[in-house]
This record gives sequence, C-alpha cells and structure tokens, in this order.
Amino acid sequence: MTLPSLSLLRCFDAAARYESYADAAEELGLSVGGVSRQVKALEVHLGVNLFRREGRGVRLTTAGEALAPRVHEDLERLSLTVEAAKALGSLPKMLSITAPSTFSERWLVPRLKQYRDAHKDVALVVKTRAEPFDLVTEKVDVAIHFGAMDWPGAQLTPLCPENLTLVAAPSFLDGQGGTVPEIVSHRHRLHLTTRPHMWEGFVASLSKQTKGIQEGTYFDEFNLLIAAATAGMGLAIIPSYMIEKEIATGALRVLASVPDDSNRSYYIATQPATGSKLVSDFIIWLKGQVSGKYTIDQMISSDNG
Repeated sequence: MTLPSLSLLRCFDAAARYESYADAAEELGLSVGGVSRQVKALEVHLGVNLFRREGRGVRLTTAGEALAPRVHEDLERLSLTVEAAKALGSLPKMLSITAPSTFSERWLVPRLKQYRDAHKDVALVVKTRAEPFDLVTEKVDVAIHFGAMDWPGAQLTPLCPENLTLVAAPSFLDGQGGTVPEIVSHRHRLHLTTRPHMWEGFVASLSKQTKGIQEGTYFDEFNLLIAAATAGMGLAIIPSYMIEKEIATGALRVLASVPDDSNRSYYIATQPATGSKLVSDFIIWLKGQVSGKYTIDQMISSDNG
C-alpha cells in the first residue's frame, strides 16, 4: 500500500486535534471545503471513515481516534528531523586539532591564520595535549605527536624532524670569536629538566671532555628556556621550529646543528581509516608548511655572514 501524501496527513492531524474543519482550515490557511476534500481523499485512500457528522461539526470515528495520535507523533518526529537537518546544514565544517603546548604556540598557531583565510567555511577547535589518547572517543580529527611511532589506534603520518640547534643571544656572545667547542666549554649552559641529557651527546661529539656538562640553569618548559636564551642567560639547545621568529629577527644566533640520535620526530596522528577530505586536505596543508624551509646550515651561514 502506498503512503498517503503529507498534505493529507497534515489536514487530518489538524482536523482531528480540533474536531473542526473550520479551525483546521484557519491553522493551515485553507478553505473549509479544502480541508474537507483532503480528509475525504485520505478516507478513500485508507478505505475507512475517520470522521462522522455530528450537528454542524465532526467527531472522530473509532478508526480516526486510533489513527490521530500516531499521525500526530509521526508528524512531530518528521518535523524535528527536518529541523535538525537544517541546523546541521547551517553549521560550518569543524576541524578539531590537538598539539603539544609549545608546538601550538610557536609553530602551529602562527600559521593557522593562513589556513583559516583560505578555508573560511571551516571552524577550528585547537587544544593543547601531549600524550596519546583515543582520538575517536575524544572526537579529535588531527593530533600532533612528538616521539616515536607509538600512538596505539591512530594512523601516523611523518611531519618533520625536531632539528635541534645550538643558539645564543648576541648579547651573551658579546662579539667574541672562538670555535663552537671553545664557546661551549667556557660558556654558561641552559638545560631543560625533562631532557637532562640533551647536552651530553652534543658535547661528546665536539670533545671527549664532558666534565661539568650538567652545570648550568634548568627550566621545565621550552618557553622558559627560549626566554632565558633570548635574555642572554646562556647557550641553549632548542628545536629550530620553535625559534623561527627569534632567528629571523636576530634575537638568537644559530651556532651549530645538534645531532639527535633519539629517533623521535613529529607525526600527524589521525583516526584510523578516516575518509574525511577535510582531514586529508589539512594534512597536506600541514606538510606543506615544513617543506622548502631554509636549512640549519643556511641559518648558520646567514648569522656568520
């Protein structure tokens, strides 16, 4: 059996609620005769009488009383479904992103304006988070992960290496010459408490003498380490991507590239088997932000030139 049209059901619903063709007609913006014809058409379609004449009005029959509440509920559900679809259609596309705090502040966020300007229909939600978590449960589309390829349940795409660099403020160097080994051996060192051995491998690659290498000032965040280096407190080993602005403005000078044998890098973590074009396009954009950058050797040459 084919379903009756929506207009027939709406007329029946209004007439059943009022038990009046006139009141139903006023609600629907139809004539009384129009409502009567629609109800009659529904009765013919179903093969039962839904109303009976009673004086100058109408009353629901037993079949009509049984049908009326169900039709009303179905029309209400259909209305809610349509409104929900309309609301979703009016919302912008949303992209949820997480990344470690310093990475977000110093690399990701300064670039996001470019992405937003090119994708005005995309709403961005950016949060800071460093440790792996369940991307599906947390409803996160893209996460930046630093470490090894060790994020269970996520698809990992390489983004960039850390590119550790030895840097210092011009005021700290005070115009004095000397080779990098000489500078390192005689100058104050700044350390990161979460990576206390970062200096050891570098100094060992320059000289066999590593006595006193742990001496210096310690900070528990890269942001503090960068602030201390910029203020001229000493030498620091910092990923180049974190100090692009300081290098460009001359607030920090790059003295050397620092070898890193930790096998850690930056990755883009996404939900497994996601087919979202929005996510795949954002990954392409992210990777494009690290391609074609000047090398650390070029930075050193620029500083020395």
